[in-house]
Amino acid sequence: MLDVKVLTIFPELFPGFLGASLTGKALEEKKWQLTAINIRDYALDKHKSVDDTPCGGGAGMIMRPDVLSRAIEANHHSGKIIYMSPKGLPLTQKKVRELSLEEELTIICGRFEGIDERVIEAYDIEEISIGDYILTGGEQAAQIMLDAVVRLLPGVLGNEESLADESFENYLLEYPQYTRPIEWQGREVPEVLLSGHHQKIAEWRRDKAEAVTRAKRPDLFKIYLDSKNS
Repeated sequence: MLDVKVLTIFPELFPGFLGASLTGKALEEKKWQLTAINIRDYALDKHKSVDDTPCGGGAGMIMRPDVLSRAIEANHHSGKIIYMSPKGLPLTQKKVRELSLEEELTIICGRFEGIDERVIEAYDIEEISIGDYILTGGEQAAQIMLDAVVRLLPGVLGNEESLADESFENYLLEYPQYTRPIEWQGREVPEVLLSGHHQKIAEWRRDKAEAVTRAKRPDLFKIYLDSKNS
């Protein structure tokens, strides 16, 4: 079972959408567990302050290293410590799969202008970004990352085979999908998908996945080609 601890100043934001659908069902069935810890509980003053002005000047506030380290020391026991940060390495399906194999994750959700760099250095924290844009806090990013991770845990998805054909597996985007009605607004489902010929269907799907990836993500298609030639 994956044990997740989230350090945040807004614990009421959790589980958020993670409490619904497949991730919520998995949470109820104890396929994973989530604890949201309020960083303010580890503040050193009566005002529960967790931030201070940046050294050297500048706008915004920085989360204090002494307060944050107290929260980490009290709650982190093993496994990776992750800080959701726009400076981090991009979240990929490969990284998601790697995180799904962990037994424990501690996730720091920053606010303001971020956290003191010394905390990242002291605890060898891994910084992860969900995209090249800025959010109001790390809570939203943490939930997105956890949604991707939890669905890979054993027993969470009803059809484990569906994972193999998803986008980003094997460096390809997913092929086009169709369902009934067979004809809709003058558009028909490709005939090969109705043929019952499994090999031809598999070949069609692979060809379409390659075409979609080549057109929409040439950067990813290059990685795919390199992986085939290696």
